Amino acid sequence: MLDIKLIRDNPDTIKQSLLKKGADCSADIDRIISLDLRRREIIAASEADKAEQNRVSKQIPEIKKSGGDASEVLARLNALKDKVKDAETELRAVGDEYNDLMLKLPNTPDDDLSPGGKENNEPLRYYGEPHKFDFEPHNHYDLCTKLGLIDYQRGVKLAGSGFWIYRGLGARLEWALLNFFIDTHLADGYELLFVPHMLEYQCGLTAGQFPKFTDEVYKISNPTDDRMHYMLPTAEAALASLHREEILTEAELPKKYISYTPCFRREAGTYGSDERGMVRGHQFNKVEMFQFTTPEGSSNAFDELVGKAEALVAALGFHFRTVKLAAGDCSASMARTYDIEIQIPSMNGYKEVSSVSNARDYQARRGAARFKREGAGKTEFMHTLNGSGLATSRILPALVEQNQQKDGSVVVPEVLRKYMGGIEVIK
Repeated sequence: MLDIKLIRDNPDTIKQSLLKKGADCSADIDRIISLDLRRREIIAASEADKAEQNRVSKQIPEIKKSGGDASEVLARLNALKDKVKDAETELRAVGDEYNDLMLKLPNTPDDDLSPGGKENNEPLRYYGEPHKFDFEPHNHYDLCTKLGLIDYQRGVKLAGSGFWIYRGLGARLEWALLNFFIDTHLADGYELLFVPHMLEYQCGLTAGQFPKFTDEVYKISNPTDDRMHYMLPTAEAALASLHREEILTEAELPKKYISYTPCFRREAGTYGSDERGMVRGHQFNKVEMFQFTTPEGSSNAFDELVGKAEALVAALGFHFRTVKLAAGDCSASMARTYDIEIQIPSMNGYKEVSSVSNARDYQARRGAARFKREGAGKTEFMHTLNGSGLATSRILPALVEQNQQKDGSVVVPEVLRKYMGGIEVIK
């Protein structure tokens, strides 16, 4: 959620900033300013009426005690009560519309981001060289099927399109990746959390997914409970609410967390002819990195998360690039995002395997996640950051394609072998 004071003081600046994301919010911002003014007018008038109500009510016992007629004062008191009640009704209506519009506004992008969509994304750096073969390589779908790593057909049989089953050495390879990621994060001082996979609506609201993207998640019906629950699309949705409605001390920040979860996406996207297999799916595994920081600490935290994601991909031996997303390619909640993209040879291009983002204080405002500096009288909103560290559904296809050998076997990256019982080659 944006700061209403910024909107109130710099409406044109906010409008222009959101236009960089392709979001024309001019009418909504004008309406928000109008509602905010009316809301403050109602509150001020209502407070004055309540004070008058208290003053008048104190006159009644005195009038009765002196034997006077209090009917005129009682009528005045009843009129004030009705006026306050009407103000409360109007305030609720104004407040509901105001909150709805505020929650729908996207985050403003950082000033240095290019406007527009993915066509304006900026590759910042490249690591390594593209993989070359001296034989005709196979795609990951065929490799995983022939080696018995992934059972696509039975995955579809169990849950429909967009699902698969890891089996045998494929399951062990997937688990090895996750263990490697987690061990690396633990060595860097991150705390491991296992969060619920089913979340309440407020989690999606805090993360910025709701109300706009409510229809893009798997909702769960419960006949004994009217509250909306949904399957988490990423651990970020849970971690962003970890300190919701809490006040931490400055000394407690930064908070650095990781969480492994399966992720559930209702909209898996449109498959291209080269996107068979597990590149897009409704369920995939991911280790998520998350930080709560002070405002002045969030830029360094962002660089740290990007560096960690890059180091994981490099350790697996991949050629990759780091891309600074244009404003319009950043998600609605984020002020800045860098993607780490690797090559899956059969797909003739780069695919994102980690997305690192800084929400600034946008999520913290939605969830009232605050901190207090030593000696300070007021609280401040924290900054929140997240990054994939990493998701496996594109790492594993890239791994088997880039590490395949002429005989159809796949070399296990050295950093994973201790998790694979010393297996060096999958045959």
